[in-house]
Amino acid sequence: MDSLITAAARALASGDALGALKRVALREDAPALALRGIAMAQLGDLVRAKALLKSAARAFGPREAVARARCLVAEAEIALASRDLTWPVKALEAARATLQARGDRVNAAHAGNIAIRRLVLIGRLDEAEQALGALDPTPLPPALRTAHELVASGIAVRRLRTEAARAALERARLSAKEADIPALTAEVEAAARVLDMPTARLISHGGERPLLLHEVETLFSGETLVVDACRHVVRKGDTVVPLASRPVLFALARALAEAWPGDVSRGALIARAFRGKHADESHRARLRVEIGRLRAALQGLAEISATKRGFRLAPRGLGEIAGLAPLVEGPHAAVLAFLADGEAWSTSALSIALGASPRTVQRALDVLAGEGKAQSLGRGRARRWLSPPLAAFPTILLLPGPLPSD
Repeated sequence: MDSLITAAARALASGDALGALKRVALREDAPALALRGIAMAQLGDLVRAKALLKSAARAFGPREAVARARCLVAEAEIALASRDLTWPVKALEAARATLQARGDRVNAAHAGNIAIRRLVLIGRLDEAEQALGALDPTPLPPALRTAHELVASGIAVRRLRTEAARAALERARLSAKEADIPALTAEVEAAARVLDMPTARLISHGGERPLLLHEVETLFSGETLVVDACRHVVRKGDTVVPLASRPVLFALARALAEAWPGDVSRGALIARAFRGKHADESHRARLRVEIGRLRAALQGLAEISATKRGFRLAPRGLGEIAGLAPLVEGPHAAVLAFLADGEAWSTSALSIALGASPRTVQRALDVLAGEGKAQSLGRGRARRWLSPPLAAFPTILLLPGPLPSD
């Protein structure tokens, strides 16, 4: 590499995207195009960055497989930052294998980290945790160690392991301080704030209050029978009864839990579970059947007894009953939850993350846009959705390999 390319690479490694552009902005050779692409990505112009990286990959010769692989990894991270989850995962894996085989272990590890971040984003936590455990962050440079620890904290948060999440974030802070990249430090601090923000609502004894993540973890580990509307399960300690595929039973369980220690009238249960405005004998007969099914599902955890006006839920043994609900509820709450991360999502990416059809997601987005809860940017296939106000994209992007003088 010539002196200008070396200087631009060092500037990018320190987070100085503008400094890198000053050195290579007017050059059209392959290394300069790649560095310009990464710099533009760090500055937030992801469309231009993607075009520059594609040009760089084409400009590198057939013998420069490592350079082309690095461009592919950078493209993959830009796709992740722009929530383009349809970007070919096999191309990223092929690039990672090439880098690993050619001895570029740092960028190979970075490619693996991007793949893990994608798995976390779409909720495949078991695969993500297994892949993360196979990566050793020790030999990585500080910026990539920070990225590794951010992924570890993200998995721990989703697993409700707050102590593990805090430990990973503390390691991320130390690595970010060592990297001395302000944008990276800001990203770590933003991730840490999640632990100090309300994550759900506790409904008990006729009232409700917000809960922090560690309070939810404590609730789940205690003797309280929790009807969890965030995951649609009933749990007590290590015993979990999934009811996501049985919405009527879950609606009944939730209504009974939120009324504990009181009972719920038959009319209220019919309205909650069957959405019937006027209860007739057929509704009452169906309610008896569904209550019987709920008794069987919760056998060993709780009892359901009939009262004069309806039914009452009671725990078996010691402990109380409580309901746990999301902070925001409604027909499109899941879409809002993804948009709340501040990133710009495509309809196809939301479809993959939610496991719903693109048409269903588009209808939800149209409703949210009409209510002022979502806004779109661009048109056609480039259209992206986000929650106002706009937020910056992640800045952990591919850094060049070791320089000749290192």
